[in-house]
Amino acid sequence: MTDSPLTLAGDFTAPSRQDWETEVLKVLNRRRPEGKELSIEQAMKRLTTTTVDELVIDPLYTKTDEQPDLGHPGVMPFTRGTSLRTGTIHAWDVTQLHEDGDVAFSNTAVLDDLQRGAISLWLRVDPDAIAAADVAAVLAGVMPELARLRVSSRTDQAAAADALANVWRASGKSSEVGGSLGLDAIGHAALSGEAPDFGPQRAWVATALAEFPKARAIAVDTLVYDDAGAGDVDVLAFAVATGVEYLRDLEAAGIDAESVFSQIAFRVPTNADQFMTIARLRALRRLWARVGEVAGVPAAKRGAIQLAVTSRRMITRDDPFVNLLRGTIATFAAAVGGAESITVLPHDTAWGLPTPFSRRMARNLQLLAAEESNLGRVADPAGGSWYVESLTDQLAAKAWARFQQLEAAGGMAQALADGLVAQWLDETTAARAVRLANRRQPITGVSMFPGSNEQPLDVRPRPEAPANGGLQAHRDSEVFEALRDRVATADPKPVVFMACLGARRDFGPREQFTSNVLLVAGIDHPQSEGGTADEIVQQVQAAGARTVVLCSSAKVYAKQAIEVATALKGAGVRTVLIAGRSKETGSDDAASVIDGEIYDGMDVAGFLAGTLDELGVAK
Repeated sequence: MTDSPLTLAGDFTAPSRQDWETEVLKVLNRRRPEGKELSIEQAMKRLTTTTVDELVIDPLYTKTDEQPDLGHPGVMPFTRGTSLRTGTIHAWDVTQLHEDGDVAFSNTAVLDDLQRGAISLWLRVDPDAIAAADVAAVLAGVMPELARLRVSSRTDQAAAADALANVWRASGKSSEVGGSLGLDAIGHAALSGEAPDFGPQRAWVATALAEFPKARAIAVDTLVYDDAGAGDVDVLAFAVATGVEYLRDLEAAGIDAESVFSQIAFRVPTNADQFMTIARLRALRRLWARVGEVAGVPAAKRGAIQLAVTSRRMITRDDPFVNLLRGTIATFAAAVGGAESITVLPHDTAWGLPTPFSRRMARNLQLLAAEESNLGRVADPAGGSWYVESLTDQLAAKAWARFQQLEAAGGMAQALADGLVAQWLDETTAARAVRLANRRQPITGVSMFPGSNEQPLDVRPRPEAPANGGLQAHRDSEVFEALRDRVATADPKPVVFMACLGARRDFGPREQFTSNVLLVAGIDHPQSEGGTADEIVQQVQAAGARTVVLCSSAKVYAKQAIEVATALKGAGVRTVLIAGRSKETGSDDAASVIDGEIYDGMDVAGFLAGTLDELGVAK
């Protein structure tokens, strides 16, 4: 104990922005020649990031970026949350997804989840998942007045809703049950490629209002668009545009706006971009509150209920245990962002049906966040962060502008039918593909730091899903996984030889970089260390390699690169590459013996695909 209060950083002078800029320039100009130093404006430009949605992320946020009035959680515009968390650790529903058609297995899994920390259950009802006729059996032993139940379907939403409604009715607790009947006519149309049918949705909203006052009939499912490649802006715009279309349709059917708001929840993707996910949830609440304001919904009823789900698009097949880290970050972001429900997809999702172990891990990620990290005890913990507030503002503004474009195009359903939504998705996917290929958007364990010894997981395969004529789902890692598949099935296995010139201090960094690039596709890469040109040729021939990469420093390249490359070409090597830049050889004739370069920022996916083509590896 001490009578003097702790001052912590009080003995240090508070740094100014100019102090920070001075240190930035020291780092960025460390190896630049005299007279070629960057100015602070040039340095800031280099450190500024632009996302695939053209959101601008500055390198530093300070108090000058502070928002004038943040408002409060639980009140308009609900940016900071739909309610004021009161200290309970159970601030959100720990929701587990079940989509295994084996009734006995799923019923055991359902009860296990509820006994071990889950609060809510989500059943996917489809031919490749749980049959509608089996929903009651899967939920046998569940008390629906205690556990929120949700259903969704990619093929027959009305059948899924009917199956869950019958479970609720059979419980005798219809007025107490909570959850979602999972209707989303436009989302279904986006998957099927057909025109939306609002009739069943209208009927189920009326049924829910009459029979299940604590449940919601509609779940606006933006996962459909996230799976198809949507960016953050489009996810929000599509959510709001869909909600507005339902509002108009149901008001025309005689249901008032306040009742419509009570029937809509939003299923929203969360991913490993922590701050963007937090901002996404906060911005959607702000946008939906504005819709409610215009529609005349009472202020207290305008909050958007969000069912957060870790993005399937971010899940990788290769190095699947890294998915646990991605899921942890996405869970943290969803909790901080104020989601009412969080579902963590198991780490083996890309391999097949989840195992008891993977479901346990998915469930425990949330329990750790709630009960050990105490995230649920704090209302809007990111509120006031200059960075988060900036992202929230940018997302909200851009998403609202996109929503207005959808309105001008006739609404969400019309934009889908006219191909406008697909066009936007294609544009975003193409822009993201470039970032994935050159690793500006890295995927840990796949495009960066790949494993050399991938072992398959022991899971049951998923049943074949019915074909749909609408938007198609893709995972970000698929382009790299396809490269691994080509190598895994090749006979003989492709080989790229790495000729490391000089001593390890010369070639070490580039050897590590190049070997990691080759490991992205799982290409074997025997190597030599030092040696003369003749010795290197002998080792290349012994390895049976037709492609060789030279690895070293500029100093060693200037002495040896051309000599070694010439010897390799003379010995019949088809392709000689250099780790770095050809100009480091100091030769004007480098292009005559060096066929390409491996460097940071290159199109890694394209390079590896071209290398496999050249080596005769079948697609």
